[in-house]
Amino acid sequence: METDEFTLYKDGKHMIKVQEYRGHIRNWEALCEELCIDKSLSRREREERILVRAFETWQFDMAAHLYGMFAFALWDEEEKQLFCLRDQFGTKPFYYYETEDGQLLYGTTIRGIMEQPGFVKELNEEMLQIYLSLTYVAGENTFFRGLKKLLPGRYLIWKDGVVTVKRYWKPEFHPDDSKSLEEWADEIHTTLGEIMKEVKTSDERVESFLSGGVDSSYVLAMSDADTADTCGYEEERFDESVLAVETARILERKISRRVINPEEYFNIVPYVMYNMEQPLGDASAIVFALGCQATAEHTKICYSGEGADEFFGGYNMYRNAERYGENLKNFYVGNTNIMKEDEKKKILKKYDPDVLPIEVAQSIYEEMEGLDPLTKMSNIDIQIWLEGDIYLNVDKMSEAAGLEVRMPLTDLRIFDIASRMPSKYKVNEEQNKVAFRTAAQKMLPEEIAFRKKLGFIVPIRIWMADDRYNQDVRAKFHSEMAEKFFNVEEINAIFDEYVGGNSDNWRKVWTIYTFLVWYEEYFVKR
Repeated sequence: METDEFTLYKDGKHMIKVQEYRGHIRNWEALCEELCIDKSLSRREREERILVRAFETWQFDMAAHLYGMFAFALWDEEEKQLFCLRDQFGTKPFYYYETEDGQLLYGTTIRGIMEQPGFVKELNEEMLQIYLSLTYVAGENTFFRGLKKLLPGRYLIWKDGVVTVKRYWKPEFHPDDSKSLEEWADEIHTTLGEIMKEVKTSDERVESFLSGGVDSSYVLAMSDADTADTCGYEEERFDESVLAVETARILERKISRRVINPEEYFNIVPYVMYNMEQPLGDASAIVFALGCQATAEHTKICYSGEGADEFFGGYNMYRNAERYGENLKNFYVGNTNIMKEDEKKKILKKYDPDVLPIEVAQSIYEEMEGLDPLTKMSNIDIQIWLEGDIYLNVDKMSEAAGLEVRMPLTDLRIFDIASRMPSKYKVNEEQNKVAFRTAAQKMLPEEIAFRKKLGFIVPIRIWMADDRYNQDVRAKFHSEMAEKFFNVEEINAIFDEYVGGNSDNWRKVWTIYTFLVWYEEYFVKR
C-alpha cells in the first residue's frame, strides 16, 4: 500500500500528518487493540492511524513495535518537525534531498523527488566506479548528486532546517549453543506459522512466487495461496520451472507459468531501468519484472521468499567462509564483486583510486569484531546486498506492475532466530541452510527441502552472445553516450571477447550495458 496524500489526525495534544507511507504492517490487529483503533477501518486508514498513534505513544522508538515492510514520513504540527523512518531491513525505499535554499525533499520514489521544485538533476559519476564492481547501488549515496537513501534501520528528523539521521536498529548476533538442530527447526517453523497468520487478512486473495527452491516452496506450503507463479524458458537446458511445476503438483496448488523469450527480455530492459530509478546489473531483475507483470494479471498480492538465504546461510560461498578468515574485511563487500580495480582503471575515463567498494562495508566490519567469518559474510549481505539489490528489485518491479509483494521470511522474528543460531546449524560441509531446510521438511518432501540452491537461472550469457539479440548492446557500447564515461575500445574488447567465447565476461558486459540504458532513460530521453 502506498500513501502520498496528506491525512490529518488529532490525537492527544499532537496534530500529526501522514505525509507519505509505503508498505504493510503485519501485526496491525494486535496494534489496533493496543492503540485503541477500530479494526473495521479500511486498510489504508487503519495503518495510517497505527503510525500516528504509535508515534504518539512511543515516539522515535515506534519501529520496535511494528512488524512488516514500511517506509513513511510524519509531520508533527506542534513540534514543526518531520519524522521519516525506514524499516529494519530496507524492504521499502526512502530518499531525501536538501535543496540550496534549505528545504528538504523526500519520498519513497526518486522520480517523485525529482518533480519537486528545488531539485537539481546532476549525475553522481563517482557511483559508477562502485557500481561496476557490485552491480548495484550500495550505501547511502545514489547516482543523483545530493540525493541520499535513508538506510535501513534509520530514522530522519528535519527540524529548523537541520537534518539529523539516527540509527535505531542494527543486526546483532549472540549465538546460543544450548539448542539442538531439531529445536532450531521447530522454532523457525512455529514462528513462520505465526507470521503467515498476519501477512494477509481473511478477505485478501494471495498467490505465491515459486522457483522450486526451498524458500519459495516452504512459503507456498505454509500459505493458503491456491496458485503458484513461476517463470520459465523455451530452451529446456535452462528451464528449471519444471521443478516449480512438480512442487505445485505435490502441494496441490495450481501453477501459472510465464515463458520468457530473448526478444521480450531485451525489449523490456529500458522499462526496468526506468522504473528501478537507479541502474541494477542483476540479470534476474528482468525476469522478475516480466513475472510481476504476468502475475498482476490475476492477483493484486503475491508472496515471495526473500531473506532466508542471507539470514540462514543459503549461499554456497558461505561454506568457504572459514578459509577466508581475517582476509574477509579486505575484499568481501557482498554477494557480487565482478570487476577489479585494475580493470576499472583501464575502462573508465575518470578513475579515482580513493573510491573503493570495500569502503561501503568498512563501518560494518568495525561492528563485527569477534564474530565468525560466516556471520560476517551474512551480516554484510543483510546490510548491503539485500537493501541495494534484492529488496530494491522486488519493490520497484512489483510497484511498476501494480502488484504488492509480501515477504514472510523477511521479518524481525525470523531474523531473531538466525541471530541466535550457531553457524554450525546454518552451514556444514555437505549442505547450506541446514536448520532452515530441516524446518521446511516438516511441510515438504525431503527432495524439495534439501534440493541444492538453484539461484534465479537466466540464459542471458547465451542470449547476449547471439547477434540476433545483442544489437542494442553493441550500439550502446559504440555510442557517444558510452564515450562520456568509458574508453570504448576497452569495453568493446570485453564485449568481443565475450561474444568470441569467454562467457565469464557476460556480467561485465551486462553491468556496463544496464548503466548505459539507465543513463539514457534519465539523462538523454528526459
